[in-house]
Amino acid sequence: MPLYPDIEPYDHGMLDVGDGNRVYWETSGNPQGKPAVVLHGGPGSGCTPWSRRLFDPAAYRIVLLDQRGCGRSMPHASAYDTDMSVNTTAHLIADLELLRAHLGIERWLVWGASWGSVLGLRYAQTHPSAVSELVLTLVATGADAEHALLTRGLGKIFPEAFERFLAELPADDRDGNLAAAYNRLLESSDPAVRERAARAWTDWETATIPAPPRSVERFEDPEFRMGFARTVTHYWGHDCFLGEGNDEGVVLRDAPLLKDIPGTLVQGSLDFGNLLGTVWRLHHAWPGSELTVVDEVGHDTRATGVADALVAATDRYAVSRGRPARRGSSAGC
Repeated sequence: MPLYPDIEPYDHGMLDVGDGNRVYWETSGNPQGKPAVVLHGGPGSGCTPWSRRLFDPAAYRIVLLDQRGCGRSMPHASAYDTDMSVNTTAHLIADLELLRAHLGIERWLVWGASWGSVLGLRYAQTHPSAVSELVLTLVATGADAEHALLTRGLGKIFPEAFERFLAELPADDRDGNLAAAYNRLLESSDPAVRERAARAWTDWETATIPAPPRSVERFEDPEFRMGFARTVTHYWGHDCFLGEGNDEGVVLRDAPLLKDIPGTLVQGSLDFGNLLGTVWRLHHAWPGSELTVVDEVGHDTRATGVADALVAATDRYAVSRGRPARRGSSAGC
């Protein structure tokens, strides 16, 4: 199923969310359409225009935002004096509620990828009346076990890259929470230490891409690289700010709270998060959810099959509001 054509926003702005932060937002599509909000990954990646193409612009009022500290939001996490103590999961959820009120939206479909799926799930669990449906891909739950897998666990699969990854850390920090250890380097007062740590962290993320080409263009931008590495390690090093009991997953534990929210999960079979069975466990704990697994695809939203399934889901949920399916759509079947 093809993506929808490129479109431009019809409105955008900077929302003052407090704590000295201003969050960038934009809306595109149909101003009278079904509201949908896109939650990007990372944390710290920022939104991209490509996400708009997953929604029928005649049916949806598409809301994108850059979460605190990234993209066009201010201040940016790459700046050393940016206060990261006011960048937590609770803050991001509060920002979503402020934006929803600012835009006059009663309920919206929540779309999330990777970290965005964690944020979307927790948002829906704590504000279920604000969420009409969930469409999630590259699914994660923010559990400590997931972060341990994506650092120390993958070291057994990529031993050479892992050796380089560990080498940047002080010897005393190589046995504990590796994200927290890297975050301490990224909070160093020495800019050279910070830059080496940001490069080492993004080199590790690049090395663990399961198939060629193993390159990430955005990591060559020093500002993006610093902000991304600092934000990811800030969250992963603090249990994603999900509270006590997050070893196996607070979000997974609270999956039954989603029972009245329809949801679609789309996952690549080669996504390393599958090594823990996270998406399977979430699907079985979430009454009313549906799961599509796309063969031979890793952690890649844009892969053929994944994008197709995501468009099919948004088409189907548009139909649930009374919008006729576009020609060739499987929605409503």
